Amino acid sequence: MSEARLTLLTRAGCHLCETAAETLARIGAEAGLVPESIDVDADPELQAEYGDRVPVVLVDGREHSYFTVDVVRLRRDLNLTG
Repeated sequence: MSEARLTLLTRAGCHLCETAAETLARIGAEAGLVPESIDVDADPELQAEYGDRVPVVLVDGREHSYFTVDVVRLRRDLNLTG
């Protein structure tokens, strides 16, 4: 099973996470991708690694941005123009 191309590390009740999810869904749709969301509090290893530093955007399993989605960089890294 391959790693999700776009992943959002999130947690319940996080308003920044909600905003990031909306942004990631919009940009993902432009690239034909459906982002996967993972609740860091459901995984002790993720919770220990990321703590309160959410949301975190992963592209191909690598950290891309956190707290906010770096839209310009994400669009570039997904080869989206415009």
